[in-house]
Amino acid sequence: MSKRAVLEVIALGVEDAVAAQAGGADRLELVTDMAADGLTPSAGTVAGIRRAVDLSLRVMLRLTDGFAAGDADRLVRVAGELREAGAEEFVLGFLDADGGVDLAAVERVVTVLDGGPWTFHRAIDRAADRDALRKQLDGMPGLDTYLTAGSADGVDDGLSVLLAEAARRGEPGYEQHLLVGGGLRLDHVPTLLGAGVDGFHIGGAARPQGWEAPVSAQAVARWRTALDAAPA
Repeated sequence: MSKRAVLEVIALGVEDAVAAQAGGADRLELVTDMAADGLTPSAGTVAGIRRAVDLSLRVMLRLTDGFAAGDADRLVRVAGELREAGAEEFVLGFLDADGGVDLAAVERVVTVLDGGPWTFHRAIDRAADRDALRKQLDGMPGLDTYLTAGSADGVDDGLSVLLAEAARRGEPGYEQHLLVGGGLRLDHVPTLLGAGVDGFHIGGAARPQGWEAPVSAQAVARWRTALDAAPA
């Protein structure tokens, strides 16, 4: 029997979280301000969602638009506050001005997470060298997932990269789960499942009425059904 694929849904608040759980999501990515592609939510939002659902929650650590770390002291402080609010899993990723991984910033933040699991997000899609980034982060405590579309322009453009990275699973720098998101559509699913991809991340696809509307449990359920249709 094949392992069930993970379905992660972006949640902005309690209503989103409840609908995503009802639709069959496995995990939530908690963010605010999607106009800036998702920033860190408040500790109060995290605590409210933690009370409302029993799903795994990954909380964004990103204070400003773009992929620079910015104020590392503030990032560390916010991460500590979110842990106090009940956050145990996180999403982060910082690049330097040359498009390389900002290892110093990542290490500072990860130290505060105390070994908790985290995702390196789509900053990888803006990296100057994806392979070098993965190898530099190899062995980083808690890093278990890369969220990527394979390209800054989305899954349509990055599909060949995703398939190539899926084929390298288990190599140094490629042990982590591949969580595909960014312009992901249902028609991409069979190809990705066939390549062994075991993680799918949706935001707009869970909101047929747009980002001003909440998550639709029915839309999430359609994704759950498609993922569960994977051949054993």
